[in-house]
Amino acid sequence: MSGPPAHGGDVSPQDSAFHALDGATLLSRLGSDPERGLSDAEAARRLERFGPNQLTLLRGRPAWLRFLEQFHNPLLYTLLITGLIKLWIDSLGEALVIWSVTLINAVIGFVQEDRAESSIAALAQSVRTEVDVVRGGRQLRLPSEQLVIGDLVRLSAGARVPADLRLLQTRELRLDESALTGESLPVAKSTQAAPLEAALGDRRGMAHAGSFVTAGLGSGLVVACAGATEVGQISTVLRQHHSLSTPLTRKIQRFSQTLLKVILVLAALTFAVGLIRQRGSAEMFDGAVALAVGAIPEELPAIVTITLAIGVRRMARRNAIIRKLPAVEALGSTTVICSDKTGTLTQNRMLVQEIYAGGDLRPLESLWGEAALAANHAMGETLLAGLLCNDARHSEEDGLVGDPTETALLVSARSAGLDAQRSLLEHPRRDAIPFESERQYMATLHGSARILVKGSVEAVLPRCLSQLDASGGDEPLNAAAVHGAVAAMAGRGQRVLAFAVGWAQPQQPSLEEQHVAEGLQFLGLQGMLDPPRPEVIAAVAACRAAGIRVKMITGDHLDTALAIAAQIGLGLGHGPLEGLDGPALARLTPAELASQGDRLDVFARVAPAQKLELVRALQANGEIVAMTGDGVNDAPALKQADIGIAMGRGGTEVAREAADMLLTDDNFATIEAAVEEGRAVYLNLRKSLAFVLPVNGAASMTILLAALLGLELPVTALQVLWLNMVSSLTMSVPLAFEPRCEGLMLQPPRPPRQPLLTGGLIRRLLLVSLFNWALIFSLFAWGRHSGLDLAGARTMAVQGLVLAQMVYLLSISQVSKGLHRAAERGWGQLTQAPVLLLGLALALMLQVAFSQLAWMNQLFSTEALSLKQWLICALPMLPMIPVALAAQRLDPTAEPADHGLFSGESRA
Repeated sequence: MSGPPAHGGDVSPQDSAFHALDGATLLSRLGSDPERGLSDAEAARRLERFGPNQLTLLRGRPAWLRFLEQFHNPLLYTLLITGLIKLWIDSLGEALVIWSVTLINAVIGFVQEDRAESSIAALAQSVRTEVDVVRGGRQLRLPSEQLVIGDLVRLSAGARVPADLRLLQTRELRLDESALTGESLPVAKSTQAAPLEAALGDRRGMAHAGSFVTAGLGSGLVVACAGATEVGQISTVLRQHHSLSTPLTRKIQRFSQTLLKVILVLAALTFAVGLIRQRGSAEMFDGAVALAVGAIPEELPAIVTITLAIGVRRMARRNAIIRKLPAVEALGSTTVICSDKTGTLTQNRMLVQEIYAGGDLRPLESLWGEAALAANHAMGETLLAGLLCNDARHSEEDGLVGDPTETALLVSARSAGLDAQRSLLEHPRRDAIPFESERQYMATLHGSARILVKGSVEAVLPRCLSQLDASGGDEPLNAAAVHGAVAAMAGRGQRVLAFAVGWAQPQQPSLEEQHVAEGLQFLGLQGMLDPPRPEVIAAVAACRAAGIRVKMITGDHLDTALAIAAQIGLGLGHGPLEGLDGPALARLTPAELASQGDRLDVFARVAPAQKLELVRALQANGEIVAMTGDGVNDAPALKQADIGIAMGRGGTEVAREAADMLLTDDNFATIEAAVEEGRAVYLNLRKSLAFVLPVNGAASMTILLAALLGLELPVTALQVLWLNMVSSLTMSVPLAFEPRCEGLMLQPPRPPRQPLLTGGLIRRLLLVSLFNWALIFSLFAWGRHSGLDLAGARTMAVQGLVLAQMVYLLSISQVSKGLHRAAERGWGQLTQAPVLLLGLALALMLQVAFSQLAWMNQLFSTEALSLKQWLICALPMLPMIPVALAAQRLDPTAEPADHGLFSGESRA
């Protein structure tokens, strides 16, 4: 060709289906030359028109906007408006106190969530490289950003593919596409067109951006750049996706909206009733504000944030790093874990599992030692053939270097006791026929006059006339037995290679294809696979015991996926193990996808978009989905899932930045530990709710009743804020440090639609709130009856409530392990809970300051109490014990094991 066709400049970067075009059509479509490439002028014109080969970065939200979003909560809106009204009626001090509460919550949330989204930047970085390109007949070395549609690119071993290419020439070209397709082995590439509907991993004539060349040479035309590449389309999905809220945030949002409506109705009722009773409007407005402040759990956002942050620290000690705070609790809600196979469930390295030779099929580990090989001579020869007919090598710096299949053969020979260096000296290589996908075999000629052949069973077996038996003799080829062994090994997900030997003429200088065309002696078979991680089987079993389904979603072949799934125990208890591949998934309707997604546990040859669809289908079924992965192809699904989990050590940067949690040891088993911690976090949050909400309930009931009956307010708005933000927060924080209960991972996941306040918890809250309400009124009435002024009576009511709450805290906490056990084994057992004791001591000191310090008296309208008055305030601690016991019985699902002040076990 003399130059590009005239219409070549009309090519669009959005064209697709290039994998299905033949070479001539491709060249015509792209207006390029297979030898000279594009001209410099044409390349410059296309660069100006379509822009550089660079992914568009997503601008993150500015810090000020992320800070303001912390106030986006209906309850905080109410407090902000209340502060404005207080300011309007000249109550600056109270307005500042109310606003300080909202500011503290916002600062805590902002600090924890101040993590910039950098997934798109990581994607862009992953495809930037230098590239060999031919323009105007000259080979140039250019930055990948300067590539345009139609450029002729040359590939060699070690290079990173800079854009999506349609291959024109290949010579033993193999690409590592595992990060994009999940294929564990390097893929042999060719120039052949693929069917239009071919899955991404089956497009042998394509080289996709971000892949690595592991062996061979090739050249191809750029058919997609930047955002139009497969990696770029993943980037687009990530930019369009907005992170889903977690189960906890959704429940808190619903709870906040419902509570706000109730509070506003009650506050309006309080104000209206007071006016009807001819009380002053200013007094009743203060009462309505006090009710609103009392009913709003201002401490709840801080408690949630602190509890989640402690969960983050505990998970980090167990090799799970949380990037987004609400993900801690989401783990505990997980009902389905969707896992990538390669590198997540498996070791991401090929290992020989079984060897067939001399009529015997045996696992590799049974051949360790000279005695085992001596009993079957053919086994030793099969191992030796894998060692010699091999281009992999050992490097002092990098260990084993080469194709994973060939490195696996070196490892198997070494494991069986063969000395690689000695064998290479005894059988030096003279010549070789390299492996080609069209031939499906490799052959080597050695100084010992032997010719060794390695390849697919279909390519090697027809060339064999006889086979080596166990004693080292020659016998007729038993093809049926060989095929039976192949079927058995393939049924276990293994990739099977056949080995044969021939004999060269003395001093034969070279090796040609006719030398291995026939008359060979069959040696044996080696079956290999990317094996499961040893700890994964136990982790999957633990998830199953916890009621969590584990599903494999991979780009690998269905047979391999099913074999690995069977080895790790997927699908047990759900009927026979079945799976679907990508093309079959593409034919399903949304309803069928939802049904099959729930029924099946293995999905193979899955494209990135299909992974995303599967996660969405499971979520549509009401599942809380955790998605694990380590490749670029996993990033959109990691982003969509309720909790995305990436490999911190071996995963790609793209996957790590898209995930909510990183596994620092790349160990699937760590997920089970993280789920347990997530369940413990939710349980501790539930305890905190059970502790703080009765204070809010009692305060609001007290103010409402006082308004309805025309009585004096037993507590003021500022005193209620003190109870909520100081006393309750100080005593509830120790609940976040509670150790994990026994049996957490023997319980089914919480129903995704279970409300934050269950029926049992509501009954508990009502009982304790009624007791607290009676306590407040009783102490306030006693104080007024005994001659105390309004400030003194209110002080006694507040102090009595706090002291009773200390007993209630012990009833909720499991670390005390029961009063009766403490009495039996010694009260020193309580010292095992230093945070609990510290919280109680701090709360007590603050309450003493609240009533005994003059400046606190002035700020909160309180009075100093005498010793007698303190003792009277402490009396309600005694009846709180039976009330707490009754509350536990009303809420039997609070914990999976006995717990609290009267019974319970825990483990650190």
